[in-house]
Amino acid sequence: MKLEGIHHITAITGDAPGNVDFYARVLGLRLVKKTVNQDDPTVYHLFYADEKGSAGSDLTFFEYPGARPGRAGAGMVHTIVWRVASPASIGFWAERLAAEGVESLREDARLRFADPEGLAHELAVDESGDDPLIADHPEVPAEHALRGFDTVRAFSARPEASRALLEDVLGFERDGDAYEARGERRGGRYVYDDPPEQAGVQSAGTVHHVAWASGMDEHEAWQQRLRQAGAQVTPVIDRFYFRSIYFREPSGVLFEIATLGPGFATDEDAEHLGERLSLPPNFERYRDQVERTLTPIQNPRLTRTS
Repeated sequence: MKLEGIHHITAITGDAPGNVDFYARVLGLRLVKKTVNQDDPTVYHLFYADEKGSAGSDLTFFEYPGARPGRAGAGMVHTIVWRVASPASIGFWAERLAAEGVESLREDARLRFADPEGLAHELAVDESGDDPLIADHPEVPAEHALRGFDTVRAFSARPEASRALLEDVLGFERDGDAYEARGERRGGRYVYDDPPEQAGVQSAGTVHHVAWASGMDEHEAWQQRLRQAGAQVTPVIDRFYFRSIYFREPSGVLFEIATLGPGFATDEDAEHLGERLSLPPNFERYRDQVERTLTPIQNPRLTRTS
């Protein structure tokens, strides 16, 4: 069994309208699903990805309105690294972010910046050979669009404690300072950095968990393998758009293994992903209550085409 790289990354926002504006308008991702946190259906779960809503490009957010700013610390992901096509793409993004008032730092073929709530991002020239996962956007040429996830960087005070689980149980391969999960179609990397002195605070602008991709037919086997290895892993949970198991790796980062399917077109036409509030069938009876509770947001794609 091999994990097919990063499935999705989930973070926290205190400002859904600002979050949609930054990720769907500024960064050019597609809002592919507007739904609710299935563990707390009073708050949004927003999904941004490529044009098809593909695993490997899927950045998601729980919205807790007005949440205070958080900060990454030991046992937390602190930076999301995205792939871009070329050094020219790095230049494009440096100019676009500057025009939006977003500070960035360019170092060689990399560009570092943060979203309005402080979540750190980095762009790196793609050397993976994987298919690019690109969203259509009128202001972002396809040759410069974000191409999916490359790496997540986490803080750990004891990274060696995680090595056995990453390599022996999850099948990551060591590549210099990185661990890579690579399957037949796709790969994703995981890197540790020394933690800051201050403890982390899980709140707006921080990553909640990182999910790794599994084939549908291998998901139960991953759950059994982790349980037999002594991990405190959840039962398989049906999230309607995919199935999930959760556990913490020894450095403290919350991991998920999520299936490649059924996918976001399960309850919406592929041409209209993210245009309405989607609720899994067992939440549909709460629609009126949920719609009254959630923050109104405007999808930039609908604004452009209206």
